[in-house]
Amino acid sequence: MTTTASDLDLKSVNVIKGLIMDSIRTANSGHPGGAMSSADFAYILFKEFLRFDPRDPAWFNRDRFVLSAGHESALLYALLVLRGTLEVSDLQAFRQLGSKTPGHPEFDLSIGVEATTGPLGQGFAMAGGMAVAEAFLRAYLDNEIAGHYTYVLASDGDVQEPICLGSAALFGQWGLGRLIVYYDSNKIQLAGPTDRVDTINYSQLFTSMHWHVQEIDGHDHQQIRQAILAAQAETTRPSLIIGHTVMAKGSANFEGSEATHGSPMKSDEISATKAKLGLPDEEYFLPPDVLAHFRSRFQDLEHERKKWDFALETRCNNSDFTQKWRTITTPLSDQDFDWPLFEVGTSMATRKAFGTCLMAMAEQIPSLMGGSADLDPSNQTVAFREKTGIFHAQDNPLGRNLCFGVREFPMGAILNGLALHGGVLPFGATFLVFSDYERNAIRMSALQELPILHVFTHDSFFVGEDGPTHQPIEHVSALRLIPNLLVLRPADANESAACLALALKQRSRPSVLIFTRQGLPVLPLPKALPEHVSRGAYVVHEPQDCAPEVLLFASGSEVHLALEAALALPAMHIRVISVPCMELFDEQDAAYQEEIMPSGITKRFAIEAGRPDLWYKYVGLAGKVWGLDHFGASAPATVLKQEYGFTTENLVKFIKG
Repeated sequence: MTTTASDLDLKSVNVIKGLIMDSIRTANSGHPGGAMSSADFAYILFKEFLRFDPRDPAWFNRDRFVLSAGHESALLYALLVLRGTLEVSDLQAFRQLGSKTPGHPEFDLSIGVEATTGPLGQGFAMAGGMAVAEAFLRAYLDNEIAGHYTYVLASDGDVQEPICLGSAALFGQWGLGRLIVYYDSNKIQLAGPTDRVDTINYSQLFTSMHWHVQEIDGHDHQQIRQAILAAQAETTRPSLIIGHTVMAKGSANFEGSEATHGSPMKSDEISATKAKLGLPDEEYFLPPDVLAHFRSRFQDLEHERKKWDFALETRCNNSDFTQKWRTITTPLSDQDFDWPLFEVGTSMATRKAFGTCLMAMAEQIPSLMGGSADLDPSNQTVAFREKTGIFHAQDNPLGRNLCFGVREFPMGAILNGLALHGGVLPFGATFLVFSDYERNAIRMSALQELPILHVFTHDSFFVGEDGPTHQPIEHVSALRLIPNLLVLRPADANESAACLALALKQRSRPSVLIFTRQGLPVLPLPKALPEHVSRGAYVVHEPQDCAPEVLLFASGSEVHLALEAALALPAMHIRVISVPCMELFDEQDAAYQEEIMPSGITKRFAIEAGRPDLWYKYVGLAGKVWGLDHFGASAPATVLKQEYGFTTENLVKFIKG
């Protein structure tokens, strides 16, 4: 009897389900149910539609696939085994230390994983960021060189996270016609049926957000094919395919049960399920006919890559195209930029300095994309918006300003997607107090080692009359606790430019840039400022004609207060140290740290308009820190400055003891 393609498709899906069950059983940990309910769609997508280079998973113009339902990682890993980028031995090491198959997919750890997912909803948002980058680059270069689809597999849990719907509203607004989301609606989550917590009509909801919506039987292969083709044909709206499925489809006794959501199946259930699926009762069964069938399109895919290589080579005969190609493929860390200089003795809020620097960046970096979370005037991004235009995938794909609206968390995750796609430099701005809303996306920036610019203004109680709800107290310290993140709080306008230049030199970590609302004096800082800033901390004032006897640390808007206090206390022989970035200073060798803060000087002070706790690592337990350990109040900033003691007079009194 001849096995037909349809029979082989069904057999292949069942083999994938067997690999899923075995991987999770070996690890004694994982989520088999959703992975099994999504298997039909994911298989058809990978085998018949997803465009990639089997020999080069990092090919620039590959289709992107994001598993937003990161708990279904065993499904993705099984598909990558069929694709040839993972081995069965990798499945056997699922969720083990040092393996390529962690519990949730991790970018750059497993070849073929486009984003680190797991926190639900963020994969959906990151995928939209990828689709924005694709639309921009397709217009910047051309359709053949930079035209692909972005696919997403999302779950019931994804759509329940507000970040998902906040992002979806933007993606419909932006007309991302090459974003295709499959929502595996198996109506089960870890705690039980979804209808206990969610009865939203997602078809109507997404339609109202300008999406193209289809509903299908998510286990019917022909319906899946037709839905993907229809989604590809829709060019002006993102597409949502709602696949109605059964949790743990094919299991012997647990179809539709939440028991399969977050726990492995028992061995006897796996054996019974394999018998039901027509599989032998052996672990990691992967027959040659399934592999050959899955890879039957590989020759055509390799031919598509060769055509692309030829097209790229041909276009590079044109100098204009060549310059554009170099622009998006040359790391910014390898480039140098011109920065504005600010006159010493003048006064300028560092947020305004950022706005000036942003325009310099816009001129020199054609791939700079980003915007503000509805705070354009306050964040100083209005001029950027007016110069570069507002992005829309159809109406203005070369627009570089992204209007995020009041959506800080979606903004942060979308920036991650832009960076993951490559070819663009993303930035996003809001008030520092709202970094709490964005925090998990910033954490994911750091975890994925993405050199993104996260910009925050209104950095302290100097916000004033808006009161404690808008006055950040703990936020700078909280951000400093995130690993692999640079937190940069510049002292004045020129240090702001140096911090931005430093951020652009990063290859594998994001930067948080923190700017003031209020004006600050432009300080007489040392020459070679970018070099000093790159060390994280440096001396900005030495006592005259003698060695220092007191160390005074400060960052941001408190550096000028420290300088004024040191000048007011010449007899105390105070060295003032600006600390724009604790993380970089902590990374310096012992010799440099000893040079800046000699261990023999034990009389130490620090000042920052925020939580004092982290400064004790520099001043020691015997040192003293002037900070804030309480919320602010609604009053003019000048009043609060006096009330909270952030004045030269009070700092002098504090140091004198």
